[in-house]
Amino acid sequence: MPSNVIRRFVYDTNANELWVEFVTGRRYVYEEVPESVAEALRLAFSKGIYFNSRIRDHFKYREVTKDRAETES
Repeated sequence: MPSNVIRRFVYDTNANELWVEFVTGRRYVYEEVPESVAEALRLAFSKGIYFNSRIRDHFKYREVTKDRAETES
């Protein structure tokens, strides 16, 4: 089901990082996220509720700015 909060997300299995882009356009990387948590987000009926209860405030994160994203490509 599409989310009203999360535009898209990608899980990097090598780095255990969850990259999340919100509908606002802001992008964050959540560190040391277990693959099982990312998979549960993928399967969640409400991605926003799952994100808020199981990911937000549970993992270290950093915001990815446009300038930084361009240099990481």
